[in-house]
Amino acid sequence: MMRPAPIMTAQPFAKLPEHLRHKGMPSDWAKMTRPGHAMHSFLEGAFFDSHGDLWLSDVPYGRVFRVAPQGAWHLEHQIDGAPHAMRIASDGRHIAVDYHHGLIELTGTEQYSVISTGLKDHPFLGLSDMAYAPDGALWFTDSGRSSLSDPTGRLYVMMPDGQLRLVLENIPYSNGICLSPNGEWVYVAATRANQVWRLSARLPDTGYPMVGTFLQLSGGLGPDGLACNRDGWIAIAQAQAGRAYVFDALGDPIAEVRLPEGLWTTSVTFHPDNSKHLFIVDAQHGAIFQCDLTDI
Repeated sequence: MMRPAPIMTAQPFAKLPEHLRHKGMPSDWAKMTRPGHAMHSFLEGAFFDSHGDLWLSDVPYGRVFRVAPQGAWHLEHQIDGAPHAMRIASDGRHIAVDYHHGLIELTGTEQYSVISTGLKDHPFLGLSDMAYAPDGALWFTDSGRSSLSDPTGRLYVMMPDGQLRLVLENIPYSNGICLSPNGEWVYVAATRANQVWRLSARLPDTGYPMVGTFLQLSGGLGPDGLACNRDGWIAIAQAQAGRAYVFDALGDPIAEVRLPEGLWTTSVTFHPDNSKHLFIVDAQHGAIFQCDLTDI
């Protein structure tokens, strides 16, 4: 049994402005995932760029936002799709995982090009999240509508040379993903099992790698977004629980961070200039919260 972690309360950082909140009919993705809800947005995939700007994907309405350090929101991309996450590649390209279109490059304000729709015998089910390894390999999850009743969620890696490999295909909703700071370990959220799995980034030449449960959680829907800081701390957005958990590299709890409002915790990220400054995204209110863990 794990020892209890200190409970902290996050503070508001920024909220999606009223003029950027969708007011029309919900998209097909919104109808599928939140039937009956008039969804203004669903923010996911938080990450910081090298300038300290925070980026977010608005899944149901195909948008990618950039939030300046002072809290101003900028619409950078809007496509006919459902981007769950976007990252800036080492060469400056904006690469995204899109539920409808697969692995794509955002090539303009409203343009994109498809990089991959999957392997010949394994077309993508519906991509979820992504993370770059220090060596430039791109790891990403393919959840579709998998769950405990259909544990067929997948994990892929695209090597720097463009080779795509199916790593796992037995995950009950493969979701958030991050890598240890040295790139040796891959952490994957198995949302519908309420677990975080861990595997070595050094894959066998053929076949599936060995994988184990790194953390067993409870409550809410399960872990959504993951993030790892340079100290090896792992932050977890616990979906539909209004909180994030932080563990060290051995799996010992460091903190439980609760939001002052909202239950739809979707994403977490650490600030690049302060590895113990955690940002948490709540999709229910379209809000970003922050918590300083320096004194833990």
